[in-house]
Amino acid sequence: MNPRERTERTDPWSLYRTLIEGVPDGPCVRDYCLGTHWSYVEADCGMGVSFTCKGGARGREARDLRGLPLREAARLSMSWRFEEATLGVAALNAYYAQRSLLDGLGASYDDPIELPDDAIRKMDAFELHRPRIEASASKNVVVVGHFPHVGRIAEYANLTVLERNCAHDLDTPDPACEYVLPGADFAFFTGVTLINKTAPRLLELASSAETVLVGPSVVMSPALFEHGADVLAGSVVADPEKVRFAVKNGAGRFFGEALAMASLSRL
Repeated sequence: MNPRERTERTDPWSLYRTLIEGVPDGPCVRDYCLGTHWSYVEADCGMGVSFTCKGGARGREARDLRGLPLREAARLSMSWRFEEATLGVAALNAYYAQRSLLDGLGASYDDPIELPDDAIRKMDAFELHRPRIEASASKNVVVVGHFPHVGRIAEYANLTVLERNCAHDLDTPDPACEYVLPGADFAFFTGVTLINKTAPRLLELASSAETVLVGPSVVMSPALFEHGADVLAGSVVADPEKVRFAVKNGAGRFFGEALAMASLSRL
């Protein structure tokens, strides 16, 4: 391996460049909204969503993305201003989370339905992996992000939940990733790690684990498999009108009903 190859393989930006360059010329942004909890970008090719991540760098003025080439909007995923990066990731999903593309890659879906808060959808990534975790000789599970009902994993595995802002008894500060991920057997990362730029390092640390990216912010591109992911448990927009309403009104329940869960695995 020459030095140039080594630099390319460890360059954390290479993941983002690959995703951005995969967005074709042509599609432009029609509409977008940076919502309180969730955001969307709607383009000629479809709609993509993302969790609204706040904070990061300050000082840049907001600009109107309407009419902008989708690839250029996707470049915002590299921004250290997390509100911009939120829209950049949503722009990536406006292209990659098209059912017509995912069908050809062998994706499976769970159609959107209304569920009570304590219910589990049939394609819940944690429950789908439960038999594999329970059958493994070592059951070290690391989850990045405090997902709803994540505590259930502690009933059958050695669970570590990494959180930036610890608010629950199960939470461990996220710098512990350097210590716990190399010994993980299974790792689940929130798609928000793509927004705050921690995903490349987390995937590197979890190279010995079966790694699943989870949530609507997950960019549904097989390029993530080349960087260490094994499963992408994201979503596609099933009802754009309901997404617009939910994002603009902060109506999280309607947002969930507007998305079809999607799963794509490494071949």
